[in-house]
Amino acid sequence: MPSVIPVSLPQNSYTVAIASNSLETLGAQLQPLNLGQKVLLVSNPEISRHYGDTAIASLEGAGFDVATCILPAGEEHKTPATLQTIYDAALDHRIERSSTFIALGGGVIGDMTGFAAATWLRGVNVVQVPTSLLAMVDAAIGGKTGVNHPRGKNLIGAFHQPRLVLIDPQVLQTLPDREFRAAIAEVIKYGVIWDADLFAQLEQASRLDQYSALSPDLIHLILTRSCQAKAHVVSQDEKEAGLRAILNYGHTIGHAVESLTGYKAVNHGEAVAIGMVAAGQLAVALDLWDQTSCDRQSALIQKAGLPTQIPATVNLDEIVVSLQSDKKVAAGRVKFVLPTQIGAAIVTDQVPAATIQQVLHACQAN
Repeated sequence: MPSVIPVSLPQNSYTVAIASNSLETLGAQLQPLNLGQKVLLVSNPEISRHYGDTAIASLEGAGFDVATCILPAGEEHKTPATLQTIYDAALDHRIERSSTFIALGGGVIGDMTGFAAATWLRGVNVVQVPTSLLAMVDAAIGGKTGVNHPRGKNLIGAFHQPRLVLIDPQVLQTLPDREFRAAIAEVIKYGVIWDADLFAQLEQASRLDQYSALSPDLIHLILTRSCQAKAHVVSQDEKEAGLRAILNYGHTIGHAVESLTGYKAVNHGEAVAIGMVAAGQLAVALDLWDQTSCDRQSALIQKAGLPTQIPATVNLDEIVVSLQSDKKVAAGRVKFVLPTQIGAAIVTDQVPAATIQQVLHACQAN
């Protein structure tokens, strides 16, 4: 059953459309949006091989003039240097202010394409067509775009809302199991910070570690409830002035672990899982959360086949240093998102350094 989720903003509202086989209707769905005739489709080799022809045929069938830009896959290529490839393609194909960039891929493609769209000719349209579960439930919605700096993740970026987010669950069939598991971390995140019923539904699932082990109904529920949570928060706080910061649950320590392991040994979702375990332990240590809820979270993360411990190879002192360069630092104090119950969380900078050190040591593998 198709779902259409509104993202209501003071300006630039849009919808998230979820429907099986909707990639074939991409062109038709863009026609009413007045996006200009020229589009630049940005993807990577693997995604383009699976879905590029379908997307291009749909766009051309609807009368769009399509150019393509294929970027190398991987978080290590999410850099200002790679952005230049998109800018070059936009120049080569005479992309205009009225034109549209289309991101066909996971979070890396979506973030880079969005940032390129925000900055090319001071801003052109962007449409997000996420092909990974992580991008579907998180990165494609909300307008956060950016690239990494060698010393930190997403330090260079801009808010640039898409005109449409088109989600086709069928493309998840080709998603590697590790990437599927990584995305379940973000789904669990929504359950912990916002949606206790989603958390309970995940607890009832027999398995969460493989796409093929989940029913189509559960996949649809995961997509719909996660997108609704993200859309609801973004609608209330577009530029992360307050409430939206809760979406960073698990990301503060998670980003540090991800960065210090070179974005490969531990991927984004795995790092968020580790970060959620650590944040849960911080919340317990500060008497904000009960141990039973913390244990339920850890059990769900383990059911998804995700790591719960900081790798032994990571220097904990380097995590502390990395926390200080996090985007969420204000007046030198690190802000943490900490749960208060299943379905609710707060943002606080009142976390003693000694408590952080204690929890980091407790969460590290031997």
